[in-house]
Amino acid sequence: MNTESHDPRDIPILTEAIEKDGREYVFFDAKAVHAAVVTETLNLADSLLHQAAKDIEATLFERVFDQLRAQLPELVDRVLRQHAAAKIPAEPGQLSKDG
Repeated sequence: MNTESHDPRDIPILTEAIEKDGREYVFFDAKAVHAAVVTETLNLADSLLHQAAKDIEATLFERVFDQLRAQLPELVDRVLRQHAAAKIPAEPGQLSKDG
């Protein structure tokens, strides 16, 4: 156990911590790093948005086709009945509206 008293005001300076680490650090251009991070972030966001749009589009197509599949039989039946009713004479011996 360390018997030395630790003074909370004794905050290590970054350069001291680096020197104690023993590794050599290469400092880089902050503007270049910032630009690279922004570019990569925008590319990632663009990719995620495109994928989300594809997922939404697929979901919407699926919903539309499900509704079409469900409603088409009634639609066809209704149209056939309407056309059949137009072809039937109102009274026996009368011609239809089309004939």
